[in-house]
Amino acid sequence: MSYADLTFSNLATIDTPQIPILRVGPEDTEPPRRAVEALNDGQVIIYPTDTLYALSCRIDRAQAVRRVFAIKRRPTSEPLPVLLADPSDLDAYAEDLTAAARRLAARFWPGALTLVVRRSSRMPGLITAGGPTVGLRVPDHPLARALIRAAGVPLVGTSANSHGRPDPRTAQQAIVDIGNQVAVIIDGGRTRAGMPSTVVDATADPVRVVRAGAIPTGAVLA
Repeated sequence: MSYADLTFSNLATIDTPQIPILRVGPEDTEPPRRAVEALNDGQVIIYPTDTLYALSCRIDRAQAVRRVFAIKRRPTSEPLPVLLADPSDLDAYAEDLTAAARRLAARFWPGALTLVVRRSSRMPGLITAGGPTVGLRVPDHPLARALIRAAGVPLVGTSANSHGRPDPRTAQQAIVDIGNQVAVIIDGGRTRAGMPSTVVDATADPVRVVRAGAIPTGAVLA
Protein backbone atom coordinates (compact mmCIF):
# COMPACT_ATOMS: atom_id res chain seq x y z
CA MET A 1 0.00 0.00 0.00
CA SER A 2 1.45 3.36 -1.00
CA TYR A 3 1.18 6.58 0.96
CA ALA A 4 -1.17 7.99 -1.69
CA ASP A 5 -3.55 5.03 -1.29
CA LEU A 6 -4.37 5.67 2.37
CA THR A 7 -8.09 5.76 3.18
CA PHE A 8 -10.06 5.94 6.39
CA SER A 9 -10.79 2.20 6.12
CA ASN A 10 -7.13 1.23 6.27
CA LEU A 11 -6.28 3.89 8.84
CA ALA A 12 -7.61 1.39 11.37
CA THR A 13 -4.23 -0.34 11.25
CA ILE A 14 -2.43 2.84 12.27
CA ASP A 15 -2.25 4.02 15.87
CA THR A 16 -4.05 7.36 15.77
CA PRO A 17 -6.05 9.15 18.47
CA GLN A 18 -9.66 10.20 18.10
CA ILE A 19 -9.54 13.16 15.75
CA PRO A 20 -12.45 15.53 15.05
CA ILE A 21 -12.88 15.08 11.30
CA LEU A 22 -15.46 17.30 9.62
CA ARG A 23 -16.39 15.92 6.22
CA VAL A 24 -17.58 18.35 3.55
CA GLY A 25 -18.63 17.95 -0.05
CA PRO A 26 -17.76 19.97 -3.15
CA GLU A 27 -21.10 21.76 -2.90
CA ASP A 28 -20.44 22.96 0.66
CA THR A 29 -19.45 26.61 0.84
CA GLU A 30 -20.16 27.31 4.51
CA PRO A 31 -17.21 26.64 6.80
CA PRO A 32 -17.90 24.26 9.69
CA ARG A 33 -18.57 26.24 12.85
CA ARG A 34 -16.27 24.01 14.88
CA ALA A 35 -13.35 24.85 12.59
CA VAL A 36 -14.01 28.60 12.80
CA GLU A 37 -14.27 28.40 16.59
CA ALA A 38 -10.96 26.52 16.75
CA LEU A 39 -9.23 29.18 14.69
CA ASN A 40 -10.64 32.00 16.80
CA ASP A 41 -9.61 30.15 19.96
CA GLY A 42 -6.02 30.24 18.75
CA GLN A 43 -5.80 26.63 17.63
CA VAL A 44 -4.34 24.97 14.55
CA ILE A 45 -6.46 23.14 11.98
CA ILE A 46 -6.12 21.29 8.69
CA TYR A 47 -8.34 21.92 5.66
CA PRO A 48 -8.28 21.46 1.87
CA THR A 49 -7.27 24.06 -0.66
CA ASP A 50 -7.08 23.85 -4.44
CA THR A 51 -3.44 22.72 -4.26
CA LEU A 52 -2.81 20.69 -1.08
CA TYR A 53 -4.17 20.34 2.43
CA ALA A 54 -3.18 23.31 4.56
CA LEU A 55 -1.91 23.45 8.13
CA SER A 56 -3.42 26.67 9.32
CA CYS A 57 -4.10 29.23 12.01
CA ARG A 58 -4.92 32.92 12.26
CA ILE A 59 -1.91 35.12 11.48
CA ASP A 60 -2.62 37.24 14.58
CA ARG A 61 -2.37 34.38 17.09
CA ALA A 62 1.34 34.19 17.86
CA GLN A 63 1.14 31.04 19.97
CA ALA A 64 -0.73 29.24 17.20
CA VAL A 65 1.79 30.40 14.61
CA ARG A 66 4.59 29.01 16.76
CA ARG A 67 2.63 25.79 16.99
CA VAL A 68 2.53 25.57 13.20
CA PHE A 69 6.32 25.93 13.08
CA ALA A 70 6.66 23.17 15.68
CA ILE A 71 4.23 20.77 13.98
CA LYS A 72 5.97 21.27 10.64
CA ARG A 73 9.40 20.96 12.28
CA ARG A 74 10.12 24.14 10.39
CA PRO A 75 12.74 26.61 11.65
CA THR A 76 11.24 29.95 12.67
CA SER A 77 13.83 31.52 10.37
CA GLU A 78 11.81 30.27 7.38
CA PRO A 79 8.74 32.43 6.57
CA LEU A 80 5.26 30.94 6.39
CA PRO A 81 2.95 31.49 3.40
CA VAL A 82 -0.37 33.23 3.98
CA LEU A 83 -3.79 32.72 2.38
CA LEU A 84 -6.12 35.63 1.64
CA ALA A 85 -9.87 35.40 1.13
CA ASP A 86 -10.05 37.76 -1.85
CA PRO A 87 -7.69 39.47 -4.31
CA SER A 88 -8.85 42.82 -2.95
CA ASP A 89 -7.12 41.97 0.35
CA LEU A 90 -3.71 42.27 -1.30
CA ASP A 91 -3.29 45.98 -0.62
CA ALA A 92 -4.06 45.55 3.08
CA TYR A 93 -1.20 43.10 3.67
CA ALA A 94 1.35 44.19 1.08
CA GLU A 95 2.91 47.49 0.09
CA ASP A 96 5.07 48.94 -2.68
CA LEU A 97 3.47 46.52 -5.11
CA THR A 98 5.05 46.39 -8.54
CA ALA A 99 3.04 46.51 -11.73
CA ALA A 100 4.09 42.91 -12.32
CA ALA A 101 2.67 41.82 -8.96
CA ARG A 102 -0.69 43.41 -9.69
CA ARG A 103 -0.75 41.93 -13.17
CA LEU A 104 -0.07 38.41 -11.88
CA ALA A 105 -2.64 38.71 -9.11
CA ALA A 106 -5.27 39.87 -11.59
CA ARG A 107 -4.42 37.02 -13.93
CA PHE A 108 -4.02 34.05 -11.58
CA TRP A 109 -6.01 34.78 -8.42
CA PRO A 110 -7.89 32.91 -7.17
CA GLY A 111 -5.46 30.18 -8.07
CA ALA A 112 -2.27 28.26 -7.44
CA LEU A 113 0.12 31.21 -7.54
CA THR A 114 1.93 32.50 -4.44
CA LEU A 115 3.27 36.03 -4.80
CA VAL A 116 6.24 37.08 -2.69
CA VAL A 117 5.69 40.78 -2.02
CA ARG A 118 6.74 43.40 0.50
CA ARG A 119 4.67 43.00 3.64
CA SER A 120 2.64 45.79 5.15
CA SER A 121 2.69 46.65 8.85
CA ARG A 122 -0.45 44.51 9.31
CA MET A 123 1.53 41.33 8.63
CA PRO A 124 3.14 40.02 11.85
CA GLY A 125 6.90 39.68 11.75
CA LEU A 126 6.69 36.16 13.20
CA ILE A 127 5.05 35.04 9.96
CA THR A 128 7.83 36.48 7.81
CA ALA A 129 10.71 35.46 10.09
CA GLY A 130 11.33 39.15 10.61
CA GLY A 131 11.93 39.72 6.93
CA PRO A 132 10.45 42.44 4.71
CA THR A 133 8.50 40.11 2.39
CA VAL A 134 5.64 37.64 2.62
CA GLY A 135 4.19 34.99 0.32
CA LEU A 136 0.50 35.64 -0.34
CA ARG A 137 -2.07 33.58 -2.21
CA VAL A 138 -5.83 33.51 -2.80
CA PRO A 139 -6.81 29.83 -3.09
CA ASP A 140 -9.26 28.73 -5.77
CA HIS A 141 -11.33 26.79 -3.27
CA PRO A 142 -14.66 28.21 -2.09
CA LEU A 143 -14.64 26.51 1.30
CA ALA A 144 -11.07 27.61 2.07
CA ARG A 145 -11.90 31.19 1.16
CA ALA A 146 -15.10 31.09 3.19
CA LEU A 147 -13.11 29.85 6.17
CA ILE A 148 -10.70 32.78 5.86
CA ARG A 149 -13.59 35.23 5.63
CA ALA A 150 -15.23 33.70 8.70
CA ALA A 151 -12.00 34.04 10.67
CA GLY A 152 -11.86 37.70 9.69
CA VAL A 153 -8.10 37.71 9.03
CA PRO A 154 -5.74 35.91 6.63
CA LEU A 155 -4.64 32.42 7.63
CA VAL A 156 -1.29 30.71 7.60
CA GLY A 157 -1.42 28.38 4.61
CA THR A 158 1.53 26.01 4.71
CA SER A 159 1.15 22.41 3.57
CA ALA A 160 -0.09 19.96 6.21
CA ASN A 161 2.98 17.77 6.37
CA SER A 162 6.09 17.61 8.49
CA HIS A 163 9.51 18.31 7.03
CA GLY A 164 10.53 15.75 4.45
CA ARG A 165 7.14 14.03 4.20
CA PRO A 166 5.10 13.82 0.97
CA ASP A 167 2.73 16.60 0.00
CA PRO A 168 -0.73 15.95 1.51
CA ARG A 169 -3.29 15.53 -1.26
CA THR A 170 -5.89 13.97 1.03
CA ALA A 171 -7.00 14.42 4.62
CA GLN A 172 -5.89 10.86 5.33
CA GLN A 173 -2.31 11.64 4.37
CA ALA A 174 -2.30 14.67 6.66
CA ILE A 175 -3.78 12.63 9.51
CA VAL A 176 -1.13 9.93 9.31
CA ASP A 177 1.62 12.53 9.35
CA ILE A 178 0.49 15.27 11.77
CA GLY A 179 -3.23 14.80 12.43
CA ASN A 180 -2.81 14.06 16.13
CA GLN A 181 -1.31 17.52 16.67
CA VAL A 182 -4.20 19.71 15.49
CA ALA A 183 -7.61 20.65 16.83
CA VAL A 184 -9.81 20.01 13.78
CA ILE A 185 -9.47 18.45 10.34
CA ILE A 186 -11.80 19.28 7.45
CA ASP A 187 -11.95 16.44 4.93
CA GLY A 188 -12.96 17.70 1.51
CA GLY A 189 -11.64 14.81 -0.54
CA ARG A 190 -8.60 14.76 -2.79
CA THR A 191 -7.31 18.20 -3.74
CA ARG A 192 -7.67 19.29 -7.33
CA ALA A 193 -4.07 20.19 -8.19
CA GLY A 194 -2.36 17.71 -5.90
CA MET A 195 0.84 19.72 -5.93
CA PRO A 196 2.17 22.94 -4.38
CA SER A 197 1.51 26.40 -5.72
CA THR A 198 3.99 28.11 -7.98
CA VAL A 199 5.96 30.71 -6.01
CA VAL A 200 7.00 33.94 -7.71
CA ASP A 201 9.18 36.71 -6.35
CA ALA A 202 7.19 39.75 -7.42
CA THR A 203 9.23 42.36 -5.55
CA ALA A 204 10.99 43.26 -8.77
CA ASP A 205 10.09 43.51 -12.43
CA PRO A 206 10.77 41.18 -14.20
CA VAL A 207 9.54 38.62 -11.71
CA ARG A 208 11.42 35.46 -10.79
CA VAL A 209 9.98 31.98 -10.28
CA VAL A 210 11.22 30.75 -6.90
CA ARG A 211 9.46 27.37 -6.93
CA ALA A 212 7.86 25.56 -9.82
CA GLY A 213 4.40 24.26 -9.05
CA ALA A 214 0.84 23.86 -10.26
CA ILE A 215 1.01 26.80 -12.66
CA PRO A 216 3.66 26.23 -15.36
CA THR A 217 6.62 28.60 -15.27
CA GLY A 218 6.03 29.48 -18.91
CA ALA A 219 2.51 30.68 -18.15
CA VAL A 220 3.75 32.91 -15.34
CA LEU A 221 6.50 34.49 -17.42
CA ALA A 222 4.44 34.83 -20.59
